[in-house]
Amino acid sequence: MSGRSPVRTVGELRATLTTGRGLPGDVGDFEAGPARELHRADPADPAGLSGLVRLVEEYRRRVIARQDPVFGSSVAAAVAEIRATRRKAP
Repeated sequence: MSGRSPVRTVGELRATLTTGRGLPGDVGDFEAGPARELHRADPADPAGLSGLVRLVEEYRRRVIARQDPVFGSSVAAAVAEIRATRRKAP
C-alpha cells in the first residue's frame, strides 16, 4: 500500500468497497448505513451526525485491515483454530 490511504473521502471509500477491497458484504451494508444513520440523526443535536462519522470510520478501518497482509494470515489462523476446537468438542 502506498503512503497515502486510498480512503480519504467518503467517495473514495465507496469506490474502494465497490471494487471488493473491503470485507465480504461490506459494500451493501455500507450503502444502507448512511441512510439508516441519517434517519436516526437529531438535527438539533450538534453531535447528530456522529453515527454517520462512526460508520465511515468503521468501514475505512475495514478497508485498511483488508489491505494489510498480516490481517489475512491472522484471520486464516483464527479460523483454523476454531475449526480444530470444534472437531475436538464432544
